[in-house]
Amino acid sequence: MRHFRHLAPEVRRGLFHREPDEFTAESPARTLAAALGATLYSPANRPGLAADVVQQARSGVVSMVLCLEDAVPDGEVSEAEANLVRQLDELALAEDDGAELPLLFVRVRTPEQIPDLAKRLGPAVGLLSGFVVPKFTEESGAPFLDALKQAERDCGHRLFAMPVLESPELLHLETRTATLAGIARCVRAHRDRVLALRLGVTDFCSAYGLRRTPEMTAYDVQLVASVIGDVVNFFARADGSGFTVTGPVWEYFRLQERMFKPQLRRSPFTSGRADELRTSLIAHDMDGLLREIELDRANGLLGKTCIHPSHVAPVHALSVVSHEEYTDATDILRPERTGGGVLRSAYTNKMNEVKPHRAWAERTLLRSEVFGVAREGVGFVELLAAGIR
Repeated sequence: MRHFRHLAPEVRRGLFHREPDEFTAESPARTLAAALGATLYSPANRPGLAADVVQQARSGVVSMVLCLEDAVPDGEVSEAEANLVRQLDELALAEDDGAELPLLFVRVRTPEQIPDLAKRLGPAVGLLSGFVVPKFTEESGAPFLDALKQAERDCGHRLFAMPVLESPELLHLETRTATLAGIARCVRAHRDRVLALRLGVTDFCSAYGLRRTPEMTAYDVQLVASVIGDVVNFFARADGSGFTVTGPVWEYFRLQERMFKPQLRRSPFTSGRADELRTSLIAHDMDGLLREIELDRANGLLGKTCIHPSHVAPVHALSVVSHEEYTDATDILRPERTGGGVLRSAYTNKMNEVKPHRAWAERTLLRSEVFGVAREGVGFVELLAAGIR
């Protein structure tokens, strides 16, 4: 696997100062957590699920969740499970024929589903990177993690958990701190199996009957923003105790790829119309998504839950490390800088203070490994245009 692998080699060479590294499902957890990118959800009851997965991988998707929870009606869970087993068997054959698959996770409803599905899948369980655990708290989450441990032992294949933090106890002020502390105890006791923590912002809004508009980010809803801040405070520290926390879902997809592909073709970047293109894209309701992705990273989140393929290219384009960021990070981390100090950036527009900015620089270089570094002068618009085929 490799981000932007769907682009032709000559296109990648024109975009990247340093191209994204390759990785596999067996790569270290630290690499996989950083590489998740836009994690695309799909209902597990889709009849053409296997073909969808192969197609999305060809289009640049690197991680997918096959959902048995909210995406499936309560009365259709058994049929969805049976379909999931069939579709993964089909994907195993596709992989044998040379198809490259994304990292695959299954979102389950109950702990019992994890070992049961792992057993029913047989050899096809090797296609799974793990399971997504809904409405995670210390009390509800521990049985899921124990079930994951059992399934891993039974099938002999490494499986990760991605807990979703979305319960009302996290939102309510009187129970938030105790709930976060309990979750922290639980995930730290199973650190080797927890790949990333995901935020269920839609459920947070539901608890108060709220829904943000396409013009609003999750950070404009103060109740939600306060929870995100506290989750980052507990779980995303840069002292070695932290986890990767992924960004919340963007609910709107009125902007279809087919709507802006013609605009991309009519707006050659060599003619200086990149700003015009960005403005035209924003006019089609992309502004909220772009701002939220930028705010995700500014608030310590990496990657994003996506429910529509049109969200993938923007998330990945904004995940690429800019040439300026890379230059600052490598300057800060030079061996001769270990004693600290202050230096002017190579772009001569900011101060780089070695000790306070070191953790940022380390995170930036990790992101550069999996998403690459843009060439000087290459920005989001060029990366987005190249990523949409």
